[in-house]
Amino acid sequence: MIRQALSCMLALAATSAWAVDTAPAVFAPGVISGPQHDSAPAFAPDGHTVYFSRSDGPHSTILVSHESDGRWSTPTTAPFSGHWSDMEPSMSPDGRQLVFISNRPRTPGGKPLDGYFMGRRFPEGGGNLWVARREGDGWSAPVRLPDIVNASDSTFAPSIAADGTLYFMRPADDPKHFRLFRAACIKGIYQKPEPLPFSDGTTTDVDPAVAPDQSFLVFGSSRAPAQQIDLFIVFRDGGRWGTPKHLGNEVNSAGSDAEARLSPDHRTLYFASDRLSNSPPGAARADWDNGKYNIWDVSLVPWLDAHAGKAPAGSH
Repeated sequence: MIRQALSCMLALAATSAWAVDTAPAVFAPGVISGPQHDSAPAFAPDGHTVYFSRSDGPHSTILVSHESDGRWSTPTTAPFSGHWSDMEPSMSPDGRQLVFISNRPRTPGGKPLDGYFMGRRFPEGGGNLWVARREGDGWSAPVRLPDIVNASDSTFAPSIAADGTLYFMRPADDPKHFRLFRAACIKGIYQKPEPLPFSDGTTTDVDPAVAPDQSFLVFGSSRAPAQQIDLFIVFRDGGRWGTPKHLGNEVNSAGSDAEARLSPDHRTLYFASDRLSNSPPGAARADWDNGKYNIWDVSLVPWLDAHAGKAPAGSH
């Protein structure tokens, strides 16, 4: 799987000047964060329904769970998933569209997509962007997005802004790295994707999670001071992206931290991590606490407030 391959990438370790008061917490342990690889939660606007990826390694399925009285239901397979390898759902801020990645054939009767990234071929490990649209209480049949955004069969990690602008990743010119792209949507038509200016293809950048108003973005990267794939935040002021900031060693672990996603109010960061919980020495670990990807969450308020001038960076 792509995530396990990316977790092998190494970079220099360092300490960030930014920190948070609270450590990340695992999300819905034993229910949504289970013993397999779980990642990429996409919340409905009311926060009470979540779609996410569950992978057994070579195959991934999109599941759905509903929250009631503080409890999340046992996940079930989303109606548009289950046959092909589907992953990384992303909900539009208005809840009307759900874009996801699939290796399903471009046309009926075709073969699953192969991927080529990290310098090698992944049979049936490719991906294109597909969209399901809300129809009443259900979803339409998925439709493949146009070739202008699916120019590569190794296109992954969509994120949708309020105006329909689509963010995603695909291999850089150097196929050993991934790069982040942005495709504006004007009157329902996607424009030619442009690489984000802070993602130049010399290091791997993955999994963009953009705020609805495109004022900031959280993503994973192997750039310094990442230990493997670490999480960074970057702000956009006056239409220009700034310099990405490492989210610090309280949020990032010694392993891989990726698949960034935002809560509906974009104040909480959800992400996938292969870290273990801080269990007492000798204590038996739960079946979900096994070193595979789980979903974790942490408040983004310290970074958002610092950028807004409400608190100095590094003041904690």
